[in-house]
Amino acid sequence: MPGEASESELRGPVRVPNGRMRSLTTCTSSLTPSPTKGHRLLTPGNVSSVTNLQESSAAEVPELNVNDPDSCLGQTHSSGRQRVPRDSAMWTGWWLWPLVAVCTADQFRDNAVRLMQSTPVIDGHNDLPWQLLKKFNNQLQDPRANLTSLNSTHTNIPKLKAGFVGAQFWSAYTPCDTQNKDSVKRTLEQIDVIQRMCQLYPETFLCVTDSAGIQQAFQEGKVASLVGVEGGHSIDSSLGVLRALYHLGMRYLTLTHSCNTPWADNWLVDTGEDEAQSQGLSSFGQSVVKEMNRLGVIIDLAHVSVATMEAALQLSKAPVIFSHSSAYSLCHHRRNVPDHVLQLVKQTGSLVMVNFYNDYVSCKAEANLSQVADHLDYIKKVAGAGAVGFGGDYDGVSRLPSGLEDVSKYPDLVAELLRRQWTEEEVRGALAENLLRVFKAVEQASDHKQAPGEEPIPLGQLEASCRTKYGYSGTPSLHLQPGALLASLVALLLSLCLL
Repeated sequence: MPGEASESELRGPVRVPNGRMRSLTTCTSSLTPSPTKGHRLLTPGNVSSVTNLQESSAAEVPELNVNDPDSCLGQTHSSGRQRVPRDSAMWTGWWLWPLVAVCTADQFRDNAVRLMQSTPVIDGHNDLPWQLLKKFNNQLQDPRANLTSLNSTHTNIPKLKAGFVGAQFWSAYTPCDTQNKDSVKRTLEQIDVIQRMCQLYPETFLCVTDSAGIQQAFQEGKVASLVGVEGGHSIDSSLGVLRALYHLGMRYLTLTHSCNTPWADNWLVDTGEDEAQSQGLSSFGQSVVKEMNRLGVIIDLAHVSVATMEAALQLSKAPVIFSHSSAYSLCHHRRNVPDHVLQLVKQTGSLVMVNFYNDYVSCKAEANLSQVADHLDYIKKVAGAGAVGFGGDYDGVSRLPSGLEDVSKYPDLVAELLRRQWTEEEVRGALAENLLRVFKAVEQASDHKQAPGEEPIPLGQLEASCRTKYGYSGTPSLHLQPGALLASLVALLLSLCLL
């Protein structure tokens, strides 16, 4: 593992700046990270976070006196009292390091729990509704689908409570193979199952549609449940469908999934697997973004191409989110956000909610909690602490980092951020306040008094095999090419002259 401490570093005894070995019980407080001391601590599963606790060199470490009650294992004295040889002190390090690790890990986790009790996590993306469709065909009253005991998923009610999840954007997802077929129907069904989760478990879930609703759920100790529609194909290239989904509770729309829409390009364009159709956003795609701004729907750029990211960030009047993406510089996967886009995120006050999927964290099949924290660190460094959030992608991925196996593990990730000397303000931002800020800005930018967009997408940009042409066929002159329109006018004038 990169940055892993050497065996010799782990063997040595705990040293503190005054050159004494101190007991675990009397010294724990001195191990608290401090910007002035520069101490970092050993953590379970994260040896890379260990640095030397000494400020003096190893040569200055004295032999230890076991009879001195003021020290852990003794202290150097000029008297002739018995001393512990250096080898014994080194041997002591073998058992002392694990004890220090356990003690300090508990301290950071306790602080994480304390913070999360007042500022629970808002997660940007969870695919539990998709699992409910696959496993139970959305039949929530099936005894096997009981969310208090369902164990075959990353998410259930006990795990949500253990993870201090206070708000969740549930994904209303339908695959790309539904495009130009039954994508709208499938999306409506997924929104319906989210709403029925709230109805069936009212003591746990509170379906909300605005930032104030999230804060109300926090106060009531419930999980604020919001709808995020994952994939622009779900609106079937219709501003009317976009508005209808808004009225049904959709509060973010991911502009594409892993396929182009007729008006926006997806991330596979950047790998060469798909061809660019819109060079980011088409003219109709720009209309979609403007209508989302007008309505107050958050624009989600997870899954889109870099050109689409750039176009949407430049066009949108409100901040945008990446509901479940990570940092490209740490893992060169095209689903992640490159540095120049992170700069646009910073300039626009937007938000990247870090994905936990191993392939986007480490670019390998294996990953760990520390590497997820690396992505959070990196985005904070490049785009600022206000640009960081959590978008675990639970129940939508097949591989998760060790230490983040399900939604109950959020406190462990928060503890790791505290261990890395994130301030409480920065942690609260990543947990909830950054998303709330973005959501409020989107709400403030909305304007329902403004006339809605009405211009339809050109018929020629739609795949017509499974659709009717009502509206288009009734006004064919609106869609004629200039030459054909001129020919029609000449024919009309000739007919008038013959009258």
